[in-house]
Amino acid sequence: MLNGKVAVITGASRGIGAAIAEKFSSQGVNVAIIYNGNEEAANIVKANAEKQGVRAEIYKCNVAKSEECKETVKAITETFGGIDILVNNAGITRDNLLISMSDEEFDACLNTNLKGCFNMIKACSRNFIKRKYGKIINISSVSALLGTAGQANYSSSKAGVIALTKVTAREFASKNVCCNAIAPGFVTTDMTKDLKSEEYLKLIPLKRLGKPEDIANLATFLADDISDYITGEVIRIDGGLAI
Repeated sequence: MLNGKVAVITGASRGIGAAIAEKFSSQGVNVAIIYNGNEEAANIVKANAEKQGVRAEIYKCNVAKSEECKETVKAITETFGGIDILVNNAGITRDNLLISMSDEEFDACLNTNLKGCFNMIKACSRNFIKRKYGKIINISSVSALLGTAGQANYSSSKAGVIALTKVTAREFASKNVCCNAIAPGFVTTDMTKDLKSEEYLKLIPLKRLGKPEDIANLATFLADDISDYITGEVIRIDGGLAI
């Protein structure tokens, strides 16, 4: 049962993160909505969650900065009394061919996508250990499994998320904390709006791009008690792209 639980969702002001917040709130989950740029969009997600009768609060945090993560988690814990679910969704792209990729482009992806995930897990770890319960859901990517031209930085960071998921699952298992990763394919979000979708549809057996709601449904399953015996897994949700 998810009703009454508390979830922290990074990158929750739009796209997949916003869809997860909406789905969770519809199941009675109180949500801490973490954003870094668009406060207006975060407030819209908050208002939509509150319509479901749950508590929702927004927090500005750059997950790439460990101190900001610590302070944000502290504030969330004080407000909500504890954390049951952590969804590490915040991510960026800085696409470029490897030969032309700058240090800044490579480091930016690793700092947000991978180190941000590490920072949030670490910041929430004492909460989970104290409560002897937790669900950690990390959003990776099918690009981590296939490698995508022009995404040496993004693919590497998301592959690191998979490794971090497995380590976390092993280290936290004795504390009744499950950690799994979701590897979406091409999903209709702001991050993919410039893609020539007709080219990618040829590669996808189901012949459609994913919707944020598709990812939110899987995240809800992994957050729920019905998935208590699943940990350390990487679940593709890509319409068959990586078969």
